[in-house]
Amino acid sequence: MASPGSRGNTLRRTLLAALITVSVAVPVSGAARPAAVPAPVPALLAPMRAATPTALAERYAATRDGIRAAERMAVGHGDRKRAAGLRTMAGPERHFLSFDGRDGGRSVEVYGDLSRAERIAVLVPGSDTSLDTYWRLRRDSVALERELGEGSAVVAWLGYDPPATVSPAVTTPGRADRAAPELREFVRWLIDLRPAARTSLLCHSYGSVVCGRAASGLEVADIVLYGSPGTGHDNAAALHTRATVWAGRGSTDWVAHVPHAALELPFTTVGFGTDPVSPEFGARLFAAGDSGHSDYLKRDSVSLRSIARIVAGEAASGEPASGEARGSRHA
Repeated sequence: MASPGSRGNTLRRTLLAALITVSVAVPVSGAARPAAVPAPVPALLAPMRAATPTALAERYAATRDGIRAAERMAVGHGDRKRAAGLRTMAGPERHFLSFDGRDGGRSVEVYGDLSRAERIAVLVPGSDTSLDTYWRLRRDSVALERELGEGSAVVAWLGYDPPATVSPAVTTPGRADRAAPELREFVRWLIDLRPAARTSLLCHSYGSVVCGRAASGLEVADIVLYGSPGTGHDNAAALHTRATVWAGRGSTDWVAHVPHAALELPFTTVGFGTDPVSPEFGARLFAAGDSGHSDYLKRDSVSLRSIARIVAGEAASGEPASGEARGSRHA
């Protein structure tokens, strides 16, 4: 028979696991995964050796053809909403390095002139991001590219299958474990294309778990965690990166109330450990103002200006290393 102490530990572990799930799910209850819409297998693209205007134009044209093919299949399937979204994505002013319309969709879009970029920000989105909710990732990318100005490029990396916010997967690292090799490969490829550019990873919500898994060995200048439930690591040093690790959380972000713990269960881990904005984690903090969970890159916001300064290399010194950052909030 189990002792009273062991039964109590088991109960506490069960309750904490349930609390993590409920804390993440409740603020956006009712969200659902997009229905699968048929899409063609992407064409095999010729490798890019350099980010020249000609090479980029050829890549953008090829992916545009793929998006139009996916649009035609969506029309045939009777999904007018998906077809309309794809029609917009195939516009001549849009620049995709890759696109795969199957299931929730995978895509990598560039905002700004990558061939001349001196500063590159790679946005890694969090849960509930798909082709059907892509407008949010585009909104953030456009706002950041405008804030950074000339000589910068923003890359929206939807290169994985983010979990639904209301799902068990959002509290475990499984999706991040599968996404991390893809992100690592992409970032290394991007740096090879633009070796002189200053490249930063911007990791929102569950995307920070992906970045935490991918960080080791990446030659990026900064890893920025915002709206983060944790990285799956005890502290910034455990990311094994030479990048400066930043963290920020807005005063109205509900993720502050997620329990920052990790429970080792027989087949998985539930939760993502140390709060990234806590002193124990050891990240440098940036001012996030009153940002809510989905509006860190909102136009004219405190957090947008802070993140843009980091990407531009203007916040490398003089920033507080503990809870002094205005707008940051510990759970």
